[in-house]
Amino acid sequence: MDIQIYLQRYTERLQIQRYSPSSIKNYQSNASLFLTVASHKYTSAEEIEIAAIEQYIFWKIKKDNISASHQRIILASIAKFYELVLVKRINLKHLYPKRKEHKLPNFLTFAEVRKLIDVTTNLKHKSIIMLLYSGGLRLSEVVNLKITDIDSNSMTITIRQAKGKEERQVMLSESFLLIFRQYCLKYQPSYYVFEGQNNLQYSGRSIQQIVKQSAIKSGVNKRICPHILRRSFATHLLDMGTDIRHIQELLGHSHLNTTKVYTQLTDVAKNKIKSPLDRL
Repeated sequence: MDIQIYLQRYTERLQIQRYSPSSIKNYQSNASLFLTVASHKYTSAEEIEIAAIEQYIFWKIKKDNISASHQRIILASIAKFYELVLVKRINLKHLYPKRKEHKLPNFLTFAEVRKLIDVTTNLKHKSIIMLLYSGGLRLSEVVNLKITDIDSNSMTITIRQAKGKEERQVMLSESFLLIFRQYCLKYQPSYYVFEGQNNLQYSGRSIQQIVKQSAIKSGVNKRICPHILRRSFATHLLDMGTDIRHIQELLGHSHLNTTKVYTQLTDVAKNKIKSPLDRL
């Protein structure tokens, strides 16, 4: 089985359907592992039976103890591969978890966010952490953010490659803007807000490591990742009296129930929303 040919075709067709780079990477990674395991028994993807997918999911649950959400992502990746590459629709509903996990998401307090920022002395790293928190941005959104997306006149940040493909705007924190101007003077980014070698996009993996190292240095006894700053942003806005529907818009959630996972409804009306970073 020539797995690379299948994956190349898969990537091309995901790109044609305008999936985001992060989604393509995720779908391709899951399909690649599945095909690698299946190749031990099958000589082509067309021969793979539904029973093989069932066995693969069972193996992943036993071997890696994958979460219900991870299981859904794997199944979605495989189903999309069949649809786009093999031009075949398959029914995998019986393999999806029947019960959703209801875990309260972890988040940081105001003091913990301040500590995380204060211990980060590298100007670029501090800017990244402040941006993640100040606008509730996803990791992929920080990676894709361009300099022209930051407007200090209107004090807004435009998120153009958002999940769900819809653009949205979030507030530009005054505190972040001060640090951002210092960062630009020192690093002089040319296109993307955060750039690596040869002015290319900064990698998501590098940002994960930055947050991880700052978390260790801060001494905060919680599992801290970039996404926890997004959750903290939403939770702190609620504490500041922001209506949950405005929080939903800022986060780019399609459904209010997604926002309700870590916030509660409030009757406090929205005035002018400020970033919680400016409260630290």
